[in-house]
Amino acid sequence: MRIGRLFGNLTFLVLLALAAAVLLGIFDPALAVRTEWLGTTFVDVIKVFIPFIIFFTIVSGISGMSNLKKVGRIGIKSLLYFEIVTTLSLTIGILVAYFLQPGRLDKQGLFVQNTAKNDAARYARQGAAGFDWGKFFIHNLTLQVLILAIIAGIVISLNRRREKIVPYVDLIARFLFRLLKYVMWLAPLGAFGGMAYTIGKFGIRSLLPLGKLMLSVYCTMIIFVFVVLGLILRYYRLNIWTYLRRIKEEILIVLGTSSSEAALPSLMLKLEQMGCSKPVVGLVVPTGYSFNLDGTSIYLSMATLFLAQLYNVPLSKGEMISILGILMVTSKGAAGVTGSGFIVLASTLTAIQKIPVEGLVFLLAVDKFMSEARAITNIIGNGVATLVIAKSEGEYAFPPGSEPLPARRVRQNLRRPMRK
Repeated sequence: MRIGRLFGNLTFLVLLALAAAVLLGIFDPALAVRTEWLGTTFVDVIKVFIPFIIFFTIVSGISGMSNLKKVGRIGIKSLLYFEIVTTLSLTIGILVAYFLQPGRLDKQGLFVQNTAKNDAARYARQGAAGFDWGKFFIHNLTLQVLILAIIAGIVISLNRRREKIVPYVDLIARFLFRLLKYVMWLAPLGAFGGMAYTIGKFGIRSLLPLGKLMLSVYCTMIIFVFVVLGLILRYYRLNIWTYLRRIKEEILIVLGTSSSEAALPSLMLKLEQMGCSKPVVGLVVPTGYSFNLDGTSIYLSMATLFLAQLYNVPLSKGEMISILGILMVTSKGAAGVTGSGFIVLASTLTAIQKIPVEGLVFLLAVDKFMSEARAITNIIGNGVATLVIAKSEGEYAFPPGSEPLPARRVRQNLRRPMRK
């Protein structure tokens, strides 16, 4: 009976798939590489749902909120929070890379694939060309749907027949989430394909020379999640461990697929179950996927200093502050762009005009592994942002049994009969 329950648990199935993928990648790399389509297909299926879920969730939230001034206040507060936290993550990445010096490695020991040189040159040319913000908006479907949904929500909210339209919008949103619930049972296959391809393609030995950089990035992101985000949640009387336990399935999905988008719909549903109101979830989460990339910000800042150390390029404090300022702008273009990490990094290096852009070739071998850490940190950070905005706006209701201890005691005391 217990075994049946275990195999009916999505978390267990994803973990089992990841373990099998690692073994396959080690013992049969050729076969493992051919399983890549499982991961990419799963992510593509999830991406089909994302625009519709974002649209109907936001429209339902805004049209159901009578006070439109509150919608604008939530949006402005979210963008302000995103800017503060991402700037903090960039600063932490620069400081850690400056003190740990992950780029002080023996160049003879660096493993560089010959095929990676052409890729690095292509990314460098894209970065050197600079960002076209018009094209960025055109190719960023999430941002387009977000703006369209906000407009549609406001129009419906001002419509006299709002009371009749809103229930239909809610019905469609619930249907999409129910359909997605069945699709999520394909997550173990997606996680298996993504992880098996990674191990089979790059192997374990090829990553050893860049292990110091990987270890530095992972440790920095762990510190950021548990210290920075943990303290933010604690200020609002929430617990980081409780939050992470609630989204453990989403974290494992991101780990296997290396894509935070794969877990976006289910993360929105989980945040509503935690007590966040639908309007806040619908506004903050999609916006955060474009503007609140904590993990990507940490990676970009550390990778920039890593390349400077690798080429023995000295950087003054003023130049590091300049790097911080440049990354504050370029990091906002890291969403919705193919090869975004390298393009943004190349753009940053070109703007600095001191660190060789060709150094991107050294990061190609480990970027796949670090992308998992970036995606996991991004999704955790967006969930924290939603909880913070919901709490600060009074749009958060504690689920029974999860409220702070004093409130829980009050609820328990109300159930007890009065003593005579």
